[in-house]
Amino acid sequence: MALWEKYADQFPVTKKLTYLNHAAVAPLSRRAAEAMQHLAQDALEYGSQHYAEWMETYDGVRRATAKLINATPEEIAIVKNTSEGIATFAMGFDWQPGDVVVAFLEEFPANYYPWKRLEARGVEVRWLSVFDPLDKIDAAAKGARLLAISYVQYLSGYRVNLQAIGEICASHGCLFLVDAIQGLGAFPIDVHLDDIDVLAADGHKWLLGPEGCGVLYIRRDLQDEVEPLEFGWTNVAGYADYASRDMKLRSDAGRYECGTLNTIGCYGLRAALDLLLEIGVANIAPDVQALGDRIWNGVRELGFETLGVRTPETGAGIVSFRKPGIESPVIVRRLREAGIIAAPRQGWVRTAPHFYIEPAKIDEMLSLLKSV
Repeated sequence: MALWEKYADQFPVTKKLTYLNHAAVAPLSRRAAEAMQHLAQDALEYGSQHYAEWMETYDGVRRATAKLINATPEEIAIVKNTSEGIATFAMGFDWQPGDVVVAFLEEFPANYYPWKRLEARGVEVRWLSVFDPLDKIDAAAKGARLLAISYVQYLSGYRVNLQAIGEICASHGCLFLVDAIQGLGAFPIDVHLDDIDVLAADGHKWLLGPEGCGVLYIRRDLQDEVEPLEFGWTNVAGYADYASRDMKLRSDAGRYECGTLNTIGCYGLRAALDLLLEIGVANIAPDVQALGDRIWNGVRELGFETLGVRTPETGAGIVSFRKPGIESPVIVRRLREAGIIAAPRQGWVRTAPHFYIEPAKIDEMLSLLKSV
């Protein structure tokens, strides 16, 4: 049985829409929604009487994330979003004038602005294109303290070779930061195999969780070099002792958690992560790749222009296309009227199907596009 059939009951959105917008905000799975409903009902009836369960849920998010990326729970912090995760490192690391960062021009602002701001502090940023060959990346990484890149580029859907770039960084003693939001949950990531030092992602895209709840991985032996960006009562080791004034930091990535967490979001994210772990991201990836290929090949046959380069090695769940003479919002509106959800992005129609989308639904979209 195909995955989309096996897990159809988890995604009731399919009864109403063909949802091809996971690169923006994904629908919740049934398990994630029910977990959040459980917490809301429990808080309605009992307040914080079951606070110990809340704490276990936080730990559950850390454990599940660690399992997903082959890290340890002590290396996972719960954050609001990808932006906060990246900024925590970018603003908390001890940069010195003359330091070098390698960054990429096509990045989403969350992985562009922090490095741009460092230029005012005397940090040199070597700007590359995500489509540059590995030898150019290798040359730029020489003498750099950090290379920051997205696993999957948010507009073109270009999926980089994390292992190859990680090897380049490791060979030059350059830290490797990955914005994983457009790939985590759809394609495997192994922070050890890929030599990743820092990784950030939000729950509301390919992880199929809620907005406002994300994760940050910082390698254990790097944490003492990254000061907390924000400082509140839960950054410290003795945070459970309200009378204490000892500001010694927590010994793990919890030092980057400033105050009360998004509890209901953590309930949803934990359930979403557990579902992905049950299915197996290695099983999800071929289906996401195939759906993307189906869109890419189909729209090109219809005479649409596609963005970027797509190969078995670089393809992901995002495919952007356009037709000269027709504004992308017009096409997106036509699709929406037929119950097909995509997004207009910078003159392109961006589609992003997850594994639970029935392939025949892609064919229905392509049939509709014939009349555009």
